[in-house]
Amino acid sequence: MPTPHEAETQHTGPEEADQPPPMSRHDAAPPAVPAAPGRNPCCLCWCCCCSCSWNEERRRAWWTSRETKLQPLPSCEACAAPSPEEVRSWAQSFDKLMHSPAGRNVFREFLRTEYSEENMLFWLACEELKAEANKHVVDEKARLIYEDYVSILSPKEVSLDSRVREGINKRMQEPSAHTFDDAQLQIYTLMHRDSYPRFLGSPVYRALLLHGSTPSFSEA
Repeated sequence: MPTPHEAETQHTGPEEADQPPPMSRHDAAPPAVPAAPGRNPCCLCWCCCCSCSWNEERRRAWWTSRETKLQPLPSCEACAAPSPEEVRSWAQSFDKLMHSPAGRNVFREFLRTEYSEENMLFWLACEELKAEANKHVVDEKARLIYEDYVSILSPKEVSLDSRVREGINKRMQEPSAHTFDDAQLQIYTLMHRDSYPRFLGSPVYRALLLHGSTPSFSEA
């Protein structure tokens, strides 16, 4: 017969029973992300090492982001159909692909098929941040970029080395429009070396070259 202490240890209350089972590092529900500087953060750094209690609203948003990550992209109304010459130019250099709005849109769709769309989303978010002049807006956008793409607890975390992460953590004390420059360059280089060659050999790009249209991405 278990001792009172053992019985207490073995008991699982309704609150505990409702919690999700233990999961891997990327699947575990995260603690609250540290607040932006000037918002009474509960720890002194942005390295996601806090042992704060969970913020239920952030927890729900985190799970929502996981569930909607692979939903269809909205149509790109600003992107006109690329000409055959423009499509061919994408094979000349990665820079030409990334400087083309239509090229970025097609490449982003390709990255979705490889489950690495977050790389393009992060790059685009950094471009938007660098174009912002309002200090308050810069602080807010930098915080969102950190939570969405740099935090190790985000389902959309991008792959950054420790040196770049440490630099970001320091700069997040006083965010600027260039807080993520090193990280943006690292992700740009990753897409160039890793994803771009596969994109050029993909059915998606070949269809554009031959017919001027892309096949269904579910069939690509």
